[in-house]
Amino acid sequence: MERRCPDCGVRMESVTLQTNGGYELQVISDEKRGGILGSLGMNERLDIQPVVCPECGLLRTYVEAE
Repeated sequence: MERRCPDCGVRMESVTLQTNGGYELQVISDEKRGGILGSLGMNERLDIQPVVCPECGLLRTYVEAE
């Protein structure tokens, strides 16, 4: 999905966000995972889609919809 900067109106570019340890960020939802992992109590993990405006540097993160 193409995202536009709410301030500049230009197309935002995909970037990668990582922790200092090199791990990508995730959102952990309140929903239980399916299958055996859900039965063990693990919650659903959702990937994050970070985008940045090349003009003003605004950074936004969105949860990737299924």
